[in-house]
Amino acid sequence: MMSGVGDLYQALADPTRRLILDELTERDGQTLFEICGRLATRHQVGSSRQAISQHLDVLEAAGLIVTRRQGRYKFHHLDTRPLRAITERWLRPEPTREAP
Repeated sequence: MMSGVGDLYQALADPTRRLILDELTERDGQTLFEICGRLATRHQVGSSRQAISQHLDVLEAAGLIVTRRQGRYKFHHLDTRPLRAITERWLRPEPTREAP
């Protein structure tokens, strides 16, 4: 299981995983079948369902997606909370400057 900011960067390093996150940003709660279809038609990604499933596993292990099972279907939802570690690390509020 992945944990930590380094694993988050590793998960984000792959272009296919970033496309999956883009698709979930646009339409959250998709099944593997839906994600594969959107990647194929919108981005010409010809990866197998097994390969996309492995990408989803990496994203889930990094905390970037949450999977919900309903009946025989698994729905994948974007979770942006791990990205806060990045913004909290480098994006700090501007210090207030005193007027001259």
